[in-house]
Amino acid sequence: MRTPPLALVAVLGLAAVGSYGAVAATGSASAKPTLSIRNSPYGRILFDGNGRALYAFTKDPRRGRSRCYGACATAWPPYLKTGPLRAGAGVRRSLIGTTRRRNGRLQITYAGWPLYYYVGDRAVGQVRCQNVREFGGLWLVQRPSGSLVR
Repeated sequence: MRTPPLALVAVLGLAAVGSYGAVAATGSASAKPTLSIRNSPYGRILFDGNGRALYAFTKDPRRGRSRCYGACATAWPPYLKTGPLRAGAGVRRSLIGTTRRRNGRLQITYAGWPLYYYVGDRAVGQVRCQNVREFGGLWLVQRPSGSLVR
């Protein structure tokens, strides 16, 4: 039995969206860094090992658990740990950590801030939602020092 092309595209699209955080967090077997530093319109900021921008949420308590669940986590998927934590060039390894989410999964943190993607950032290096107020807090990118860009 053949799968209609439209249904196949829909299934592949849903699989890609559902695994976005896990794929980005693990990289490939080539041992990509968990975190990297790249240039952006906001200066040198934090990205995952695949070049996707990462954000902190000011509603989260620093060095605490995420407060982004439900619709918030749909728009701002958490950056989940699925492999060893590796620091890329310019990243302070001592600032990389994790926090446990309600479902038991570990979310990667930097300088105590849980990290997230923005679903609207579709391309490598893209930063579309810096300094945006949504879900009760500001979404901000981070400098290599761990400070938030305001």
